[in-house]
Amino acid sequence: MTSRRELANAIRALSMDAVQKANSGHPGAPMGMADIAEVLWNDFMTHNPTNPKWSNRDRFVLSNGHGSMLIYSLLHLTGYDLPIDELKRFRQLHSKTPGHPEYGYAPGIETTTGPLGQGITNAVGMAIAEKALAAQFNRDGHTVVDHNTYVFLGDGCLMEGISHEACSLAGTLGLGKLVAFWDDNGISIDGHVDGWFTDNTPQRFEAYGWHVIADVDGHDSDALYKAIELAKAVTGKPTLICCKTTIGFGSPNKSGSHACHGAPLGDAEINLTKAALGWDYGAFEVPEHVYAGWDAKEKGAHAEQAWNEKFQAYQAEYPELAAEYQRRMAGDLPTDWAEGADAFVSAVNAEAKTTATRLSSLASIEGYAKLLPEIFGGSADLGCSNMTEWTGYKPMRADKPNANYVNYGVREFGMSAIMNGVALHGGLVPFGATFLMFSEYARNAVRMASLMKIRSIFVYTHDSIGLGEDGPTHQPVEQTATLRLIPGMHVWRTCDAVETAVAWRAAIERKDGPSVLVFSRQNLPHVPRTDAQISAITRGGYILVDSEGTPDAIIIATGSEVELAVKAAEQLKASGKNIRVVSMPSTNIFDAQDAAYKESVLPSSVTQRVAVEAGVTDGWWKYVGTNGRIVGIDHFGESAPAGQLFKEFGFTVENVVLNVEAVL
Repeated sequence: MTSRRELANAIRALSMDAVQKANSGHPGAPMGMADIAEVLWNDFMTHNPTNPKWSNRDRFVLSNGHGSMLIYSLLHLTGYDLPIDELKRFRQLHSKTPGHPEYGYAPGIETTTGPLGQGITNAVGMAIAEKALAAQFNRDGHTVVDHNTYVFLGDGCLMEGISHEACSLAGTLGLGKLVAFWDDNGISIDGHVDGWFTDNTPQRFEAYGWHVIADVDGHDSDALYKAIELAKAVTGKPTLICCKTTIGFGSPNKSGSHACHGAPLGDAEINLTKAALGWDYGAFEVPEHVYAGWDAKEKGAHAEQAWNEKFQAYQAEYPELAAEYQRRMAGDLPTDWAEGADAFVSAVNAEAKTTATRLSSLASIEGYAKLLPEIFGGSADLGCSNMTEWTGYKPMRADKPNANYVNYGVREFGMSAIMNGVALHGGLVPFGATFLMFSEYARNAVRMASLMKIRSIFVYTHDSIGLGEDGPTHQPVEQTATLRLIPGMHVWRTCDAVETAVAWRAAIERKDGPSVLVFSRQNLPHVPRTDAQISAITRGGYILVDSEGTPDAIIIATGSEVELAVKAAEQLKASGKNIRVVSMPSTNIFDAQDAAYKESVLPSSVTQRVAVEAGVTDGWWKYVGTNGRIVGIDHFGESAPAGQLFKEFGFTVENVVLNVEAVL
């Protein structure tokens, strides 16, 4: 029988070989955590390599994603579709084994990790999703949602502030299916961490309300086995297993040193290490008996089949619940979604109501939540300001898992990465809200959602200097523009309830990436529209008010400034000018339209253009051209009532008219 150490040494050997061949990478962490991985994956992980998307699989997250050869080795050895040639192409162009684990590249990668601290935070989101779905779907005698989320993390993840945000909330919510393994090796890139990281980590996590198993020898398989058994026995708290390890385990000259953290060991040291480990095989060579010891395909198929039998019994007794579970885990919308959404948008258009778009957003959540039981909301301690607490919201508590909402507290970054974990888990459509200004705290998690092409919906209110007296610290001027720069992001800044309803619908229906919804604090007037105009909103920019014949000038506006554009056009019309008003709630989506549509909205023959947005101007020059003008704000705001600020900074009908007259 193959020994545990020999199985773990396969991870070490593959990791050394791949990093050496690439002449780039991090061999130390995979070598140090190989024994932990061997016990977890061979004795506790429930997964099926031949069906990586089985809904009741355990989730595994490598939060210290720089050690990516650890997970690539595990996937290859256990039987996922990740052949040895892909390990040989580690960190090479178009391989399935990039430098950090990337969601969607190789089967079995549950999330993109690399930005430290976000993997553990994604895992908190996955555990939240499991807890909510278990409460919603499980019934007496029928447990169909029942899986664990396992996380590997290192000192870097613990130093990042987001780990505090996420792990604090995980303890409060009692996420008992979450088990984290701390790779306590005392090393980071700059060397021994005792010069900059001396936290008492076990006490820190105990203070969060976690179950902590301290002082586990990360190279003692029996101790690791017992620790994981203890972790799984505690169901009311997440568990941190503190594993004392040696980075680069087995390397005679570099183990225990930052020398093996982020650089190849070198051929000579690899040969010495393999000799010390008793691994008498060449580069990328794994003997058949070691492959046999790792192969999880048969075991995984049996586990999934056993679950399928449970699900069939559940399906027989609860056919509607079973169908709902299957639909939601497939990511499909309800069959009556389109009809209901059409009716809702039409009703909003008929209502003709002047209101803040943050209130229009609440109305949209209210309307769509009736059609979409998987909607899963939250706010970073601003629910009553962001307007996210609809009548059917049920906040999650440790003892109230049947929830569709999370009170995230003042944790904008944590909220956003947790949402990503919820989206990655499946079965729920997450949204989370804060003030637009504080998207800055969350920015990297927002970027990660776009990088992974997942359906996270980021709701940002108080979108401009229009929030008023709170002043420049709270007044976003560059945030909408910079969010638009994130590749693949759909950013919406809506002008009234109708655009808001359409934006929310588009975000829910989008399956290939995230959306940002930007809303006002102040009231904005309703603009009546035809059915054709409502349909055109989905194209990102459209003609809201047209001229008679070829326009003399075009005013392009978003959000609260659309009202100024419409009124300016009315004044100019009275003086004999033909003015077209284009509302452009989503520049990202408009830019993706075909050339013919863009030409129909912004004809190239009309170079007299003015853009109006209460934000920085740089992004608007591509629409107005060298002959155009922009009414914007390229400096920070002031503290004063909103009306005074708009007048002070030139966001008035009169100033828009002056700018149009100037281009004419």
